[in-house]
Amino acid sequence: MADLSKLRVGLEGSARTVVTPGRMAPAMGSGGAPVFASPSMIALMEGAAVDCVESLLPDDHQSLGTHLDVHHIAATPEGLTVTARARLTAIDGRKLTFSVEAHDGVETIGKGTHVRVVVDTPRFMSRLAQKAGPKA
Repeated sequence: MADLSKLRVGLEGSARTVVTPGRMAPAMGSGGAPVFASPSMIALMEGAAVDCVESLLPDDHQSLGTHLDVHHIAATPEGLTVTARARLTAIDGRKLTFSVEAHDGVETIGKGTHVRVVVDTPRFMSRLAQKAGPKA
């Protein structure tokens, strides 16, 4: 079992991005409205969770996202900066639960929960290589 003793409920992380055409719904395939795409918001929320804990994990370990339950509650136009924040709310063995929220400088645009699991990176990569099979 990995030593996760550096992790504490209440840790916070953040990530931010400017809304550019490549992060908007039409480019992401998530609709036609010219707004910040839900997949972009979700990726930013995951980035905030990674920022919260990744540097505190043991060597050769990382966290992987396993569950998201978020609401995208307001639209954001091109040019605004979106900031996502994550707060570690629970630690259950290797399972880490976060509250996540995104704000566009005007209002909260999304919020919810996110779960990540801590994995042994070499072991994970070995399993991934086995799943991929031999390369031609």
